[in-house]
Amino acid sequence: MLHHSIFEQAAARPNAEAFSCRDETLSYQSLFEKSAQLAQTLKSLGLQPMDRVGILMGKCADLPVSTYGILMAGGAYVPIDPNAPKSRIEFIIKDCGINILITNRQKRKIVSSIAESPATPLRHIIGLPENTVDNDHISTHSWAQVFQAEKTPPANRIHEDDLAYVMYTSGSTGMPKGLMHTHSSGLAYARYSADLYDVGPSDILGNHAPLHFDISTFEFLTGPYAGAKSVLIPEEDILFPNSLAPLIERERLTFWYSVPLALIQLISSGLLTNVDCSRLRWILFGGEPFPPKYVEQLTKLIPSARLCNVYGPAEVNQCTYYHLPKNFEDSGEAIPIGNIWKGAQALVVTPDGTCPQADEPGELLISSPTIMKGYWGREDLNKKSFHYEEPIPGFVRRYYRTGDIVSTDKDGGLHFIGRKDRQVKIRGNRIELDEVEAVFATQEQVLEAAAVVIESNEEKQIVVYVSLQGKDPFDPALSLERARMRLPRYGVPQRLEILTVFPRTTSGKIDRKKLVTQYASQPINQSV
Repeated sequence: MLHHSIFEQAAARPNAEAFSCRDETLSYQSLFEKSAQLAQTLKSLGLQPMDRVGILMGKCADLPVSTYGILMAGGAYVPIDPNAPKSRIEFIIKDCGINILITNRQKRKIVSSIAESPATPLRHIIGLPENTVDNDHISTHSWAQVFQAEKTPPANRIHEDDLAYVMYTSGSTGMPKGLMHTHSSGLAYARYSADLYDVGPSDILGNHAPLHFDISTFEFLTGPYAGAKSVLIPEEDILFPNSLAPLIERERLTFWYSVPLALIQLISSGLLTNVDCSRLRWILFGGEPFPPKYVEQLTKLIPSARLCNVYGPAEVNQCTYYHLPKNFEDSGEAIPIGNIWKGAQALVVTPDGTCPQADEPGELLISSPTIMKGYWGREDLNKKSFHYEEPIPGFVRRYYRTGDIVSTDKDGGLHFIGRKDRQVKIRGNRIELDEVEAVFATQEQVLEAAAVVIESNEEKQIVVYVSLQGKDPFDPALSLERARMRLPRYGVPQRLEILTVFPRTTSGKIDRKKLVTQYASQPINQSV
């Protein structure tokens, strides 16, 4: 089971560091004992096998204690974005049937407000002093009380197919959907990723992503599985590259894993030239395409590190990888998503369900031991999100429909083209908006680019938004002219707008829905 990792590490290397955040460090023995105390507390509150327990807090040493304490008690942890609006937090608590919420004093105000609702399913809150909330049906328990419990884990019979965590992502309806992962899928990811990158006890992993974002499973699951140390990077350091770059040197990180934006900011700021990053062995990136021009700069700035483009929707976690060559040079082509990792299988299918010809695009379907169990309480999605094949009688293989359009090269490598739901039709022509973005992102003065479709007067128009780098004057007309040299006529945007800052999702990705709703009717700075 997932929590057996800390059992084994505490027994073999009790004093080895497991997690640190700011000035607090947890050894594997301390993590084991505190997790056991939390597990005992949860059981005393009536936690049943696979009950969902919410976690609502920012980066701190109590975060790994919360995840492993819940797992040790036989429950499933549900990480909730600590900066989400109240309505979203309430939706997740209600949708997932969360009776117990783990938090801390920093979230006291919003948790108290949520607890006041007569309709809340909450019955116990851990992390706040007694009598904190104004609801007679809810009890509160401080961390000090938790750490008075027994330091031995409660007896549980947990199976590999039991629910381990539920991770909520944005849904097409505007309401989040919960992805159910089991101990089996979580362990498969920890094992495969540890093997692929040769993670070991001497490694120090930089945890950039928040717990509610699937990239965090590398530090929270793979780290303990391999006996490594994970450094939880505080939100205040993530917001400011001036403090983030020195942290890499100070914490002696050997692994970095984040969305490309964080790396682009570090590269563009010039701060990486002033810090010693020579201990970095691997730089992993995923979640969005990484413009090759920055990748080339990164290989030169940190020559000691191998770079890997990691691909995989949260429904299957990672499932492909592309290790970049040490002497990588920007050829103007997008970086491949590479090869399927061991234990997984891929199908590429056309809309009519057939296999495409060489270089012909199709939707990527993935079967992997890391695949989720399904969407929480969403049978409608479960029915249409999976594809089943029976390669031999009696053996059924389940594939997840990623919704990503890819092509396969002659060596079997996969190339990401765009999202199935980002393919639009304008005046009868099919256009990949991700392709439009990639063309603008390769331009020297463009920091980032995002393409969206705006409907005005019953007519669809492509609008591209760009943020800029450097001090040279930017010519929007010239930028569009360069795009015309690479895009079909119908794929060239009708408008180009310059943004100082892109709206972001909580995982750091560009929020294209907000671009449509907030910016489309109000041109920002400059429009062509």
